[in-house]
Amino acid sequence: MAKTNADLIWSIANLLRGPYQPNQYGDVILPFTILRRLDCILEPTKDQVLAEYKKLQGLKVDPGVVLKTKFKLPFYNTSRWTFASLVSDPEGVADNLIDYIERFSPNVRDVFEGFRMPDLIADLQKSDRLYLIVKEFAAVDLHPKVVSGHDMGYIFEELIRKFAESNNAQAGDHFTPREVIALMVDILFDTADDALTKPGTVRTIYDPAAGTGGMLSTAYDHLIEMNHSARPVLYGQEINPRSYAMCKSDMIIKGQDVDNIYLGDTLTDDGHSGRHFDFLLSNPPFGVEWKTQQKVVTDEYEQRGFAGRFGPGLPRVSDGSLLFLLHLISKMQPVRGGEGGSRLAIVLNGSPLFTGGAGSGESNIRQWIIENDLLDAIIALPTDMFYNTGISTYIWILDNNKPEPRRGKVQLINGVNMFGKMRKSLGSKRKYLRPEDIERLCRLYDRYRNEKGTDTHPAHSKVLRGEEFGYATVTVERPLQLRFEPTEDKIDEVLAQKSIAKLKDGEQAVIRKALKTLVGWTWTNRDAFVDELKAALRDAGITRPGAPLVKTIWSTIGEHDPEADIVTNSKGDPEPDPALRDTENVPLTEDIEEYFAREVLPHVPDAWIDHDKTKIGYEIPFTRHFYRYVPPRPLDEIQKDLRALVSEIQAMLSEVGA
Repeated sequence: MAKTNADLIWSIANLLRGPYQPNQYGDVILPFTILRRLDCILEPTKDQVLAEYKKLQGLKVDPGVVLKTKFKLPFYNTSRWTFASLVSDPEGVADNLIDYIERFSPNVRDVFEGFRMPDLIADLQKSDRLYLIVKEFAAVDLHPKVVSGHDMGYIFEELIRKFAESNNAQAGDHFTPREVIALMVDILFDTADDALTKPGTVRTIYDPAAGTGGMLSTAYDHLIEMNHSARPVLYGQEINPRSYAMCKSDMIIKGQDVDNIYLGDTLTDDGHSGRHFDFLLSNPPFGVEWKTQQKVVTDEYEQRGFAGRFGPGLPRVSDGSLLFLLHLISKMQPVRGGEGGSRLAIVLNGSPLFTGGAGSGESNIRQWIIENDLLDAIIALPTDMFYNTGISTYIWILDNNKPEPRRGKVQLINGVNMFGKMRKSLGSKRKYLRPEDIERLCRLYDRYRNEKGTDTHPAHSKVLRGEEFGYATVTVERPLQLRFEPTEDKIDEVLAQKSIAKLKDGEQAVIRKALKTLVGWTWTNRDAFVDELKAALRDAGITRPGAPLVKTIWSTIGEHDPEADIVTNSKGDPEPDPALRDTENVPLTEDIEEYFAREVLPHVPDAWIDHDKTKIGYEIPFTRHFYRYVPPRPLDEIQKDLRALVSEIQAMLSEVGA
């Protein structure tokens, strides 16, 4: 029934052929569908609303409050026009339709502003299509008694899908594949089945980058399917006015509170500040820089710290994905007495798994998430799953009130080889998750096993302790050992140093004169060389050689020599050689000193650790945990195949020659 109505509405697009391209049909069909649905919803109370509105004129009251309260409407319209009456005046249809739209309550009028309806109406009128479109939609019965909110939701979702497919190249900008959302929702609701199936259960669901509302719609449909008496309450925010209009339209059709969808930039203008939600899901933009939001975000980070959304740290400006994740975490319901909490699912690319070393913003964010036991699972999806990118993607599942068996652990699920191939590509999307793939991934999540895998049956699930993702980056130092052997080239190198090059020509000449007296000599002890250097500088006319000048000269002339004396500081401790400085990443599950003795000292016995520079880092090397070594084919097999190919080529050439 729902699909039939969707096809019927979409067939109206045939009237647009000529002036409009197929990828523009949705620009007309979608806003007129929502407009007609609202017209049908308001029709039973239309006359009473107009009469009441007339009474309120001149009174010092807000007519909107009165109308919504008296008639129990989430929105209203004070125009005398309806679709039926619009059809009765073909000549004035453009002006009348604009009047009709402008007299909707503000919480609905902005939907049509997002669709840019005045421009659309003007274009349709210019191409002589406006009246035909209005007439066709007036004949489509979308009254709630004829088409339920549930069926209307399916109709609108189907229209959005058709629009996304016809707009192929741009689909990924506002449309997440439905089967990916289905997997996210299945996993999201997995551990809450008992609570969600209770009669009359109310659950809030939130998406801070809602796009056209696909994730919210799928979550809504899934919960209703689980429990027909459930009451999902949907919230969202979207920065793109057009996508916002489509999302809010879908929510209106589903009977949701129209004020729960907010237009604005989530990172700089949180439309649901102070609210928390039961379930959260999102597919934020991949790899998009947040330079335009940098000041506001950085101010919140520096001024509010953990009282704000970004306390754990800030990622590099080139990718704001982790900012959306931190925002979602800030919206999770707090856990009190073991009760409450939230679950969230977010789609991210591979960068948040490992980008940034110890001490970086990304690493600090991962550390805070894992050490606070928020990360529940990560699912690797096949490549070529999304409309605007073919890169590897991952679903992160977070839970701030994990079931006991999952506490302190993180499950990695490898689904990169679970897919079906599409008959026709849509943008970059060439693969899709089949129902059996979704079922298999959910089963892997439910079983919660640490699979070892074999050559013939690779592992698809790994369960690891949180600390197994952590490491300490230790700084390995080696002693400074220098040989000093001044040469003409070395003197030129000294004079080219910034601090010396800016001196007057006369001062540079004095330094050159002093250094030339040392040419031909060699020192393997720094202090001995410095004494000779100071004496040479004094003889040349520099009565008090300063420490910065002396250091610049000896550090430029000195070259590493493992046979030279070790340079020591005033306490007699070896000075480190910056050129030989190295780092080692030591797993948190290992003792640093034991690791150092085993992995470093056998190769460089004079090395030591500078513990003051040690940093803790976290990364999630997903691929490494599922890597399988595939040995190369035996050489004789390769040679055999090559000989066969050469024989085939020779046979083909002989046929051509004949």
